Amino acid sequence: MKIKTLLILASVIIFISSFTLISKIEEWKVPAAASKAKNPTDLKDAEGIATGKALYAKHCKSCHGTKGLGDGTKAGEIETPMPDFSKPATQGQTDGDLFYKTKEGRDDMPGFGKKITDDEEIWLLVNFMRGLKK
Repeated sequence: MKIKTLLILASVIIFISSFTLISKIEEWKVPAAASKAKNPTDLKDAEGIATGKALYAKHCKSCHGTKGLGDGTKAGEIETPMPDFSKPATQGQTDGDLFYKTKEGRDDMPGFGKKITDDEEIWLLVNFMRGLKK
């Protein structure tokens, strides 16, 4: 009887844990207007890319890793699965999607709208992230 109770308890714990994990990886939907926003900066501007790289190093690298693979030093401390910026799942998003997610944040992903107050700099960060594809 004791083993049966332990098995039921273990099943309940596994069920609750899997539900929590599923809710953490729920698709991040960006409002349509934000998704359609056009990047006003030049993707190939060397100075802009350098600015984006510096912002990435300061605000993103510790979680997302040097190459955006989701392997930063703090990635293991975060419950939400870390995206790999080089993969089509990220690269296939619009610039507006990436801008919105960077600025607003959600769950473990902080919003950087208060730390990076110049929207142009967030767009430059998006441009740098575009360069992380394989």
